Amino acid sequence: LLLGCLWLLPAAPVSSIFQRPTGTPAPPQLQYLLEPLHATVHTRRGATATLPCVLRALPRNYRVRWSKVEPADYRETVILITNGLLHKNYGLLGPRVRLRRSHRFDASLTIADVELEDEGRYRCQLVNGLDDESIQLTLHLEGVVFPYQPSTGRYRFNYHEARRACEQQDARLATYQQLYKAWTEGLDWCNAGWILDGTVHYPIINSREPCGGRLLLPGVRSYGARDRQKDRFDAFCFTSALQGQVFFIRGHLNFKEAAQACGNHGAAVAKVGQLYSAWRFSQLDRCDGGWLADGSVRYPIATPRQRCGGLPDPGVRSFGFPSRELRAYGTYCFAG
Repeated sequence: LLLGCLWLLPAAPVSSIFQRPTGTPAPPQLQYLLEPLHATVHTRRGATATLPCVLRALPRNYRVRWSKVEPADYRETVILITNGLLHKNYGLLGPRVRLRRSHRFDASLTIADVELEDEGRYRCQLVNGLDDESIQLTLHLEGVVFPYQPSTGRYRFNYHEARRACEQQDARLATYQQLYKAWTEGLDWCNAGWILDGTVHYPIINSREPCGGRLLLPGVRSYGARDRQKDRFDAFCFTSALQGQVFFIRGHLNFKEAAQACGNHGAAVAKVGQLYSAWRFSQLDRCDGGWLADGSVRYPIATPRQRCGGLPDPGVRSFGFPSRELRAYGTYCFAG
């Protein structure tokens, strides 16, 4: 009956359906800055990326200020300020940025040797007295998200420890957008983990009893914001393309011998993030378990097959953290 009543309502004019609610302010019109055609710039670690910001006119005594929005710290960090003639760089990102200046109306920001920490939202703001205006752009790195826990077991990290753990494995804490994208690509993990903004989540593809029950729909389940000092969970880390190569050395090595074997080839034992990156971007595929820098033993499978774990999906498989004295594995090495 309800559906029937809805169909009997008189049809509204198309224009009225999309009218802004009364009292809602209209978005400010840009007078000097051009709206970018694409608000997201895609790149990889180690590449050079340009965030577009172009003026349609040059007002008197103006400045353009570039800044980065930091979701983990709820702040905005100034990167560069220019008056069209001179400019000054600021902060940790300052040494790697410059203005593109392909013409006199161009205030686009170029970032060299993109790092994992560079991903996020940026603001290009025209400062002109009462006529200040800005545009926002997003720098998106292609990469891979992986869950991480230490050798001591699950749920050992507070937020700050999780952040350091990812950095030690050539990664950083993932953003919610990165975790959500990884879930759409098949990441299914029952343990909850920290992400960059201090909230805790876990992605579920196949609903099951130990992971919230069979009745809950698949999705990125959320514990919300937690106490960054007291609460303890795993971590979801994010890494991108490598500037180097991961390779395997066969043998029956303990952890110390693995480090020596990599050193003999001018390399170091690979970190977990480096192995995930090689698996994702270089299609590294080996059935052999190998030592990694954190003392874990893993192996990357790009083409699933019965004799390599038997699981139907690609991924980095894990043997956990065996005794470092055990002489049973090869090693994965990284040469930068």
